[in-house]
Amino acid sequence: AQYTLAEQYAGMEGTENHKTAAMWFKKSAEQGYAKGQYGLGFMYSKGRGVIQDYEIAARWFRKAAEQGLAEAQNYLGMLYVEGKGVSQDYVEAVKWFKKAAHQGYIRAQISLAYSYLLGKGEIQNYQEAYKWYSRAADQGDARAQLDVGSMHLDGKGVPQNPEKAFNWYKKAAEQGLAEAQHQLANMYHQGLGVPQDYSEEIRWLNKAAEQGYAPSQLNLGNRYYEGDGVTQNYLEAFKWYKNAAEHGNAGAQYGLGLMFASGKGVPNDFTEAIKWNLMSAEQGYSLAQFTLGEMYRRGDGVDQDHREAEKWFRKAAEQGQVDSQFN
Repeated sequence: AQYTLAEQYAGMEGTENHKTAAMWFKKSAEQGYAKGQYGLGFMYSKGRGVIQDYEIAARWFRKAAEQGLAEAQNYLGMLYVEGKGVSQDYVEAVKWFKKAAHQGYIRAQISLAYSYLLGKGEIQNYQEAYKWYSRAADQGDARAQLDVGSMHLDGKGVPQNPEKAFNWYKKAAEQGLAEAQHQLANMYHQGLGVPQDYSEEIRWLNKAAEQGYAPSQLNLGNRYYEGDGVTQNYLEAFKWYKNAAEHGNAGAQYGLGLMFASGKGVPNDFTEAIKWNLMSAEQGYSLAQFTLGEMYRRGDGVDQDHREAEKWFRKAAEQGQVDSQFN
């Protein structure tokens, strides 16, 4: 009853409700109820109803984890990964991930797979990574389905198989995962694992882009700008470049700069072109660095400045931009 009451208050908005939830979680936890211990640990980890304290959170998660509660085992593992409330220890993290993963806890299966993939806390082992991603994917987790698809595409832990990659991406995409929708669109564009189909590519790019996924917004902008698989439409290109650029996507910022410089889809405006190219260039985007160098060299939208031009040509050249190497 104490735990149920705590859950009800925890689900309500407001500091006072969270304080009441923490009080009831504490009563439940002190009686040895694992879910109450986990709930109290969670409140301390988030600073809800109590002052945030990862050490206290770790203490209560451990008590619940030692009773076999999978959620607590996974959360304790994450604290060891992040070094919050405990000393960072990937080996200890993996120990707790394994306990929860063997109980079928999806988040722990994904965390364990990731540990094997990177070789953190365990010897790098793509086969083990694939096994645990697959277990989570088979339970319907979209993120794990995406990862299984990527392992099939890259041939990590399993033989390379674009058709299987496509099938897993599609499962995740149909659940609304934007990154999977983006990957699925790429498969349709390249004809990889599926017959090439530009209309399907655009359909899936739109789904991801409408969720605010910047790489898909960039790709849509590129397709409309170039007329690649769609009727060329500079206004649509501008719309999608702008959406992605405002999310900080360097490629889209460069695209916007290009449109302002050329006057395609928008009035010619070198000041705006400089602004967006600079934002992109400062993120290390070599095409924007080269373009910025050219604009300073010619004095487009800025005072002509050969020293500033040389600076940006050099930055682009250091990244292998061939044209910059001859300036």
